[in-house]
Amino acid sequence: MTEAIRSWPDWPPAIEVLNESGASDIVLICEHASNHMPAEYQGLGLPAHELTRHIAWDIGAASMARGLSQQLGAACFLGTYSRLLIDLNRPLDSPTSIPVRSESTDIPGNSNLSDAEKRRRIERIFTPFHDRIRVYLDDRDRQGKPTRIVAIHSFTPTFLGKPRPWHAGVLFDKSHAFATRLIERLACDTALVIGANEPYVIDRMGDYAIRAWRGSRLSGGPCRNPPGPDQRGGRHRSMDGTPRRGTELAMALYVSRRLLSRSSPP
Repeated sequence: MTEAIRSWPDWPPAIEVLNESGASDIVLICEHASNHMPAEYQGLGLPAHELTRHIAWDIGAASMARGLSQQLGAACFLGTYSRLLIDLNRPLDSPTSIPVRSESTDIPGNSNLSDAEKRRRIERIFTPFHDRIRVYLDDRDRQGKPTRIVAIHSFTPTFLGKPRPWHAGVLFDKSHAFATRLIERLACDTALVIGANEPYVIDRMGDYAIRAWRGSRLSGGPCRNPPGPDQRGGRHRSMDGTPRRGTELAMALYVSRRLLSRSSPP
């Protein structure tokens, strides 16, 4: 089925892979990189302008992920479909896996879906994306390569009318040491407001990648930009999406990793 899908212009492969042979131990994942939706879905019943909003993708995340991949020499995996079809960063039993409402917007095309349509989206989008990452990470494990997953996301400056004052928020679960180093490094820029586990926290229903790929690998968590990055085990709202900010984040990740590797085993 996957090979047949790849021959359809409106159904690209479910994952884009960059710099797969990169030497860095950081591996970037950007689940919400695209707002693409095959024409047959007719925008899930939404006006076209709604599909440019954050509800459809993480604005700025893809460009930040691409820049980090290049600057860090890191492998990068990007989703190629809108999160409104199926969210690659939600477990399949999450009520927001295929959302019927996002923020304050109802999603008509996701209401009363048949089991067959749910399976179709899982088989065409969700499973190929995560299977590809699984193969890559398993291969790194076999080669004895250490891995630090950094998931790239973005968040809005306000949510349901509530302001979010942070320029960057690093979310973390098990990767406390790595997250702390990263926060300290980013906070060197006094113009930035950095949040620890803000504006989200890691939980099973809201963070699939962080928990799915934990195992023996070190995780960061999501990074978020208004809109921007996310490291596995924690998150970071990317600053302003400019090349300068991307360089600052790349340097912060690099220095944090080096400092941590000197103070503890990989």
